[in-house]
Formats: sequence, C-alpha cells, structure tokens
Amino acid sequence: MGLKRSNRANAQFNMSSLTDIIFLLLIFFMLTSNFVQIRPFDLPESDSQTVAPTNIVVELEKGGVVRVNNVEVRGAAVAQALSDALDQADNQDDATVTIVAETGVPFNRITPLMNLAAQHRARAIIATQPRRG
Repeated sequence: MGLKRSNRANAQFNMSSLTDIIFLLLIFFMLTSNFVQIRPFDLPESDSQTVAPTNIVVELEKGGVVRVNNVEVRGAAVAQALSDALDQADNQDDATVTIVAETGVPFNRITPLMNLAAQHRARAIIATQPRRG
C-alpha cells in the first residue's frame, strides 16, 4: 500500500483578521481620546519638546479673559473653577493642568494656577511653541 501521509504544518498566516482588529482599535481610541483645543494666539517660544497628556486646559489672554476647559471664568471664580475641574478629573493621580498663556501675560497671573495645581497634587505645564530658527 502506497499511502502517503502529509504531516506538514501550514506556515501561512492570515493577516486579514488582525488588520480588522487593529482598525477597530484605532477607531475606538480616536473616538474616546480628548482633543486639546487651543485658541490661536501667540504662545511663548521654547526649546523644550516635552509632550504630556492633558486633562485640564486653562487659557490666559492678555486682555484678562480666562477660560477653564473652554468655559470663560471671571475674577476669583478662576481658582474655584480649576479646583472643581481637578476634583472631577478622570484620573486624579495623573491629572495635568496645561496653562496656555498668551505672550505678554504677566507671570504673576500664572503662578497662582501652578500653586493651586500643586495643592491638588497635579502637574502643571505651560504650553509653548517651538523656537523659530
């Protein structure tokens, strides 16, 4: 009897199901991510290229307008709005406050925001733009 048995394993791998899964994950992360929307005004220049995740955005304009997460806040309510935003942050252990201060905003308006973030054990970073060469 001349029967031949083939015990060879198939070495080919079908990638179509893997690409479907990767595509679905990409769509999921794009839909669930937070997009930082910063109004187009002149930011200070810096050589730093650090990129950090952002939970809370505080915008300071030269004219005195302050926004916390795109909601305009006036006067002493800024500290309360920032405290509330920090308390409601999704991941309070990893909360990050991004301070977007227009060029020309005095630093004494930025310092209290940084101190408040430190009191809540959150990181505070100042948004900058790359230095023009």
